[in-house]
Amino acid sequence: MELTVFQIAEGVSRATRAMAGLEQELNAADAKLGDGDTGSMLARVIGAMAASEPQAARSVSDVFGRLARAGMSATGSSLGTLFASSLLALSKQTREWERVDWEDLSGLLAAARDGMMARGNAKLGDKTVLDALDAVAAAVAGKVDAEGAARAAREAVDRVILEFRGRPCRMGRAKFFAEKSVGLDDPGMLAFAALTKAVAKIPAKRNLTP
Repeated sequence: MELTVFQIAEGVSRATRAMAGLEQELNAADAKLGDGDTGSMLARVIGAMAASEPQAARSVSDVFGRLARAGMSATGSSLGTLFASSLLALSKQTREWERVDWEDLSGLLAAARDGMMARGNAKLGDKTVLDALDAVAAAVAGKVDAEGAARAAREAVDRVILEFRGRPCRMGRAKFFAEKSVGLDDPGMLAFAALTKAVAKIPAKRNLTP
């Protein structure tokens, strides 16, 4: 089974709808460790991505490129820029590909992770969005369809949030008061987890009862 432009565009639509309920929740989480604007920034970025008409893209590479450009034009924040950079890495990675299978997803997410690490200064273990992305990349390895990848991704973000909650933040404004960050969720990681759950919907099981 293939990962298609339609499925990516549908994911953007789901993320846009989810941000209506997540914006203030993410702002509140960020206010404990940063500027308190993570939710508003992401709502602006994802809104710009939806307005870029991803469904009209000619290929998976093209749709990732559209989303990256839209995201970069909508924010100058570090998290928003890293988010857009990861999409640009995916566009470059798939440029010569005739098709993108679901079993390619793990490698693509790893490429996005590496692109974000090259753009910023964070590393794995710093309690950032990178740790959540890395967890999902590992969890979807070997998944060959949308349902299997969605289930693995949703379980992975739950695990990684719990795993890192008791650790100190080592990047961003929060690193200056690392002790205070113990017991709190990193806003970027929290946003990635919430959006992953919004995008990775698991189809309802068919009712086989007549």
